[in-house]
Amino acid sequence: MSTTSINWFPGHMAVAVAKAKEATADNDVIIEVLDARCPMASSNPLVDSLRLHRQRPCLKVLNKADLADATVTTAWLGYFNAQKNVKAIALSCKKPGDAAKVLAAAKKLAPHRSDAFKPLRMMIMGVPNVGKSTLINALLKRRAAKVGDEPAVTKVLARYDLSPEASLTDTPGLMWPRIDVEADGLMLAASHTIGVRAYHESEVAVFLGEILLARYPRALAGRYGTQAVVTDGAGVVEAVAARRGYRLKGAGFDLEKAAITLLNDYRSGALGKVSLETPGNAPRLRAAHTLTEEKLN
Repeated sequence: MSTTSINWFPGHMAVAVAKAKEATADNDVIIEVLDARCPMASSNPLVDSLRLHRQRPCLKVLNKADLADATVTTAWLGYFNAQKNVKAIALSCKKPGDAAKVLAAAKKLAPHRSDAFKPLRMMIMGVPNVGKSTLINALLKRRAAKVGDEPAVTKVLARYDLSPEASLTDTPGLMWPRIDVEADGLMLAASHTIGVRAYHESEVAVFLGEILLARYPRALAGRYGTQAVVTDGAGVVEAVAARRGYRLKGAGFDLEKAAITLLNDYRSGALGKVSLETPGNAPRLRAAHTLTEEKLN
């Protein structure tokens, strides 16, 4: 397994962090949008730091639930809902009607803000490309926030009035300056949260292949014909190349093309409903892939 450090913190994010700190004081509820396939890896520690400092309740939205393992998502909801001053819901912001769950849940966290005299003020945060802008557009019922299939489309704070009783402040997708847990960086890269220049697709695909082999071997076998002889992530990538006929000039497999195919199939849901981490295995995964100073140097 690679011990490459995956870190991605473009310059605009440092400015956005400072502005988000200021805006926290003016909002009643912090909404954190997470990727339902890897909720812990996609949870920015900055969000909890800001909201705890200001003693604000947090609504954790597990987005892309339509791509995640439903049983695992239920376990994550239990995990987050057991935390103090936290409410968690799962949805797909692309599904009509799902966005309404957000406003209803946020109102329960701040029942004292419920009319035009005391409107509910919410701030939405999350790592890049997790679906914040799509969710905002669904709440507004119009295309106001920029949406793209690349991380970091939104770069400035913006405020939207949902109604006379509620407003929403959008923040850019925010990473943290250093990802100390290698597994977190790899899961974020696999889920297309980090800019492609910050990692090597082949390394991320091998990591993804190992998780899929351990947790969803039938999905792999059904799509790529992996057999019992495939025992690790590298073997999964090679099996993808063999099934798709990806070959270089000569006799070797085009493993880079196969890696990209595996990543795209996971991201699009072509492999089925997949969750990369569970409340039970997340601590072990993090412990096994935590970057030490020795690994970083």
